[in-house]
Amino acid sequence: MIDTGIGALLVRLRTARGWTQQRVADEYNALEGRAAKTGKEIGRYEREARVPVPYTRTYLARVFDVDVAVLDRAVAVSKSLRGGGGSAPERPREWRQVQRSVVPVCSGVGAVSADAAASADFARFIAQRNADEFVVEQLEADVARLARVYVSHPLLELYVEIKRLRDGAFELLRGRQRPRQTTDLYVVGSRLCGLSAHVCLDLGDYGSAATHARTARACAEAAGHEGMLAWVRSVESLIAYWTGRYEQAAQLAQAGRHHRARGSIGARLASLEARALAVVGDRAGAVAALTDSCRAREAMSDHDEMPGIFSFPAAKQCAYAGTTQLAVGGREHVRRAITSAAAAIRLYKSAEDEDRSIGDLLAAHVDLARGHLLLGDLDGTEAVLGFVLASPPERMSASIVRRLTALGRELGGPQYGGAAQTVHLRERLQHTAVLAASTSPTAPTAWVVPPARLPEPPT
Repeated sequence: MIDTGIGALLVRLRTARGWTQQRVADEYNALEGRAAKTGKEIGRYEREARVPVPYTRTYLARVFDVDVAVLDRAVAVSKSLRGGGGSAPERPREWRQVQRSVVPVCSGVGAVSADAAASADFARFIAQRNADEFVVEQLEADVARLARVYVSHPLLELYVEIKRLRDGAFELLRGRQRPRQTTDLYVVGSRLCGLSAHVCLDLGDYGSAATHARTARACAEAAGHEGMLAWVRSVESLIAYWTGRYEQAAQLAQAGRHHRARGSIGARLASLEARALAVVGDRAGAVAALTDSCRAREAMSDHDEMPGIFSFPAAKQCAYAGTTQLAVGGREHVRRAITSAAAAIRLYKSAEDEDRSIGDLLAAHVDLARGHLLLGDLDGTEAVLGFVLASPPERMSASIVRRLTALGRELGGPQYGGAAQTVHLRERLQHTAVLAASTSPTAPTAWVVPPARLPEPPT
């Protein structure tokens, strides 16, 4: 076995167990704890269109219950057969320049992670004019990590690294690669621009968010990636929604549903469409779209390619359903909104820390509080808002600030009178909203994420 190349070895190990390539991917994902691999990716390893990097080999060894040294030896055999065993030439002076130009990862990540980032940067430097499978796979791993932690970590810990990786991917695209690697790099670039768009969206910089989203869509089109094309439409729909263009938000979500994409994106787009239609008063359309989102969830046959911000968990779907039912209006829909928001809170609180979206958890609490308010339960409203009012203001996105401000205005309506409890709660909401806005990272100019520039496609 040890004189066999990595592709033939993986085929032998798989067929000995009677497994499909998708079964191998499923076993790998179960061990790693995220849906990172597909059967198609395992097929690339078997054809040696891509060589699994050391990190991947450790999990493949566990999947097949063999010593990782067996896989390492097989990789060495494959490289020697195609003349890839030589060492890269030393370029110490240039590498020192690259080191000086690297933006350091924020201190919260830790020295060990920073050291690993420096190692990954060197691998990118080696292949900066001709990216190989190691560089592309490292970029994909970095994107998956950022996508997952995005929903639960402060933006200050992430945006610098997102920008650094995005610029690095674009620099590689301006060089030379094999066609397969060029396609993969465009997908990576699309995802990193998508992350940049979300940063700007959460900070309330909707113009920059739209610029990043357009670049993300251009990259997805260059790669022909239906999943990313659909996901970018969802981001564009969000931007339209938060800039008051609700009909356009619904249309963009509808356009995204025309792409043939796997995973949870269908449920996400239908939920976005439902919320936007509810705001413009199309109650029947909103309810129908909510039904479509549930059907899309039930019909899911594949995992999402990427975790975190690129997925649409059931908890987030419940949160969107709650917002939509409130916008539809009427006591029955308000009761359904309360049920949906409570389910979202329960699911998020039971999720792992890295999968717990702080923004969606806060939004669900605000919706739940508003539901109680619309039913005349002021005590219930105040009790639910306790979680939001006790949360760190720096963790509140622009959309949460807007929700709190709107709820404060609603409390000032004549139907709630001038009761001391109402006045006190309104003042607390206004104070929290002002504090959150004043501590928003958008205030310092250093926080502005510059729009991405799309590299010229290779000819």
